[in-house]
Amino acid sequence: MKSFTIRTKSVEESRIVCRAGILRTTLVRALADYREVFFFSDRNVWELYGRKIGRAYRNSPVHIMPAGEAHKTPETLFKLLAAMAEAQLHRGACLVCLGGGVVGDVGGLAAALYMRGIDCIQIPTTLLAQVDSSVGGKTAVDFAGVKNLIGAFRQPRYVFADPTFFATLPPREVRCGLGEIVKHGALHAPLFDMLWENRGRLTDGDFLAAIVPENIAFKAEVVRQDADEKGLRKCLNLGHTTAHAFELTDGKLSHGEYVLVGMIFEAELAKKFAGGDAAYLDDLEDLCRIALGSVPALPPAREAARLARLDKKNAVSDEVVLTVPVRKGEYKLLSLGFDVYAAELERIQRALTEGGAAC
Repeated sequence: MKSFTIRTKSVEESRIVCRAGILRTTLVRALADYREVFFFSDRNVWELYGRKIGRAYRNSPVHIMPAGEAHKTPETLFKLLAAMAEAQLHRGACLVCLGGGVVGDVGGLAAALYMRGIDCIQIPTTLLAQVDSSVGGKTAVDFAGVKNLIGAFRQPRYVFADPTFFATLPPREVRCGLGEIVKHGALHAPLFDMLWENRGRLTDGDFLAAIVPENIAFKAEVVRQDADEKGLRKCLNLGHTTAHAFELTDGKLSHGEYVLVGMIFEAELAKKFAGGDAAYLDDLEDLCRIALGSVPALPPAREAARLARLDKKNAVSDEVVLTVPVRKGEYKLLSLGFDVYAAELERIQRALTEGGAAC
């Protein structure tokens, strides 16, 4: 078992536990402190694990949302809040979010809003959620065509990461999680070395069980230093500006697959505009391709570029701000004019489609 504690400047404290058998042992002990417990999940996850929860908490209310990123909406959020109100939860209650990133984001925001904040326990069931969205207190729903436009920072009371959940994940969900794992590797040299040395077994269950706690430890330390994303935490946006733009334009891949694509594009931008180490960035791109299997078909780059103008990191509308990798364990904030960014995305996309080098 590995555990970490995130202590921030606020009164909130989040404890993260990585171990097998979470539902049988760790969760039962954690919920012993609460008189009121409310469970939130999606249909797919509840079909797999709801029975295990029910054995211990038969009388606790449950709210189930439809599965999928398309339901990460204000409507889903307010249906959950209405169910919590109908259950007459008090401020001493605990909301347990069992599921992937969508469940964690929607449930975390509901916990932040209900009675101005109740405790929340995140039990991430996907690889992506374990290494990324469940850690750090970012909660949000999509709105007006923009990802995560409505949200709040609020640390969960606990995060319980159990590697046995990986056994039920389809291959695409594993690739999705690898997007954030490789991103962390681009920011932390020891993780990159571990990934590169094991690039032939990135989807191996034993390897994932070993590297997930290392990923969580890295992100937890970043969040501890900068919980509200005023400085250092911006590094975690690496690859995400372009990833989100393609994701909103296309929506056919998983979030993590788009992050892998975004890192390939932004590594190329780093070579040209940020003085990046070309040899290292080539290795990073190769790692992304291995995780993806192959570079997928993408929508026209200029359409994606237009959506990048709406990214929350941009200070003004005619520039695009990116967090790009430059050398092993190093990144830079890069600001490009919109026309330059759009033209470069088109150039890189042509090179990738033709199968040649982008530069």
